[in-house]
Amino acid sequence: MNIHEYQARDLFEKFGVASPRGKMASTPREAEIAAQELGTEKIVIKAQIHAGGRGKGVFTNGFKGGVHTCSRPEEIREMAAKMLGQTLVTHQTGPAGRMVNKVYVVEAAEIAKELYLAILLDRASSAPVVIASTQGGMDIEAVAAQTPEKIFRESVHPLLGLQPFQARKLAAALGLHGPQAAQAAKLILALYKLFITCDCSLVEVNPLVITKTGEVLALDAKFNFDDNALYRHPEIVALRDFTEEDPREVEASKYCLNYIGLEGNIACLVNGAGLAMATMDIIKHCGGEPANFLDVGGSATKEQVAAAFKIILSDPNVKGILVNIFGGIMRCDIIAEGILAAMQETHLPVPLVVRLEGSNANLGKKLIKDSGLAVISADSLADGAEKIVAAVKAQAA
Repeated sequence: MNIHEYQARDLFEKFGVASPRGKMASTPREAEIAAQELGTEKIVIKAQIHAGGRGKGVFTNGFKGGVHTCSRPEEIREMAAKMLGQTLVTHQTGPAGRMVNKVYVVEAAEIAKELYLAILLDRASSAPVVIASTQGGMDIEAVAAQTPEKIFRESVHPLLGLQPFQARKLAAALGLHGPQAAQAAKLILALYKLFITCDCSLVEVNPLVITKTGEVLALDAKFNFDDNALYRHPEIVALRDFTEEDPREVEASKYCLNYIGLEGNIACLVNGAGLAMATMDIIKHCGGEPANFLDVGGSATKEQVAAAFKIILSDPNVKGILVNIFGGIMRCDIIAEGILAAMQETHLPVPLVVRLEGSNANLGKKLIKDSGLAVISADSLADGAEKIVAAVKAQAA
């Protein structure tokens, strides 16, 4: 789950992470009022979407840039009118872009230096790690590739947490001294408290800035939260913006299904993330293009399977479906019942190949066979992939 920049600013304020003042607005008039209330000479207006590269983005109405600096509230209103209700295309949104429904009006910071700071989970050590760099405002992957010596890592003990001496060490690595080093250490410790308390998987501040007056501020932030821990944070769940998400993924989350839409035309319905990845790979190997990743989990119900089919068919690009189930806890007869219910409800318009193995596989196959519905049976994963690719190509011919 991701959140908007203005929501990140609210979390910063709650945990004592120093950042510029700002207000969210959803209309041009609200943006103007926000600018008036901030009362600063320079004000920045930022389009709020879940994607980077906003400053260099282009709106489909021809207006360039999702981030602008203004000096008068009236200018803020004019900029907001050009952004709100329009689609912003950046290098991260793809050509479809994202609709801008909100803008963030924030006081401009007189930047003297830009730094980089992030806290994330290190898969190698299974513990948090703090990453810092003197190359702020840049793509950290590019920094890692071109000047890796400018990236500093500080591993955190999962029980002891980030210690004050580690925060001071990071501040020194960033070239900060005296009051600025003290401010940076305080900010880093507050950011780590936020990271742990809110069960984040990533908090990235880019840039972390030193202002001309010597302040250390978190200017922009990207948050990712551990979806498996959201049940502990209803206040975080309330920040979710469904308009920024794929409607199919939103619907899938209602049924506890793991769904990610892709650009192919052969849909997959699988139990288990590893098996789902293998299914996508073998479809590709056989000359097809997977349309989605869909893991129904190890204990899906008939209703969940039926919902999965409806979500799959909501994608107009889908021209065929491959069901690949290896029953352990999951019973193949439950999957079969869900498939048959979905076929009857949707009058399935595309070819369907089903491969069932494991718990109650024979019963599941019998249910499908006795139904008399147009289901192509497969004996193995390779057989299933070959059959669905052939069926889709035959339908297109």
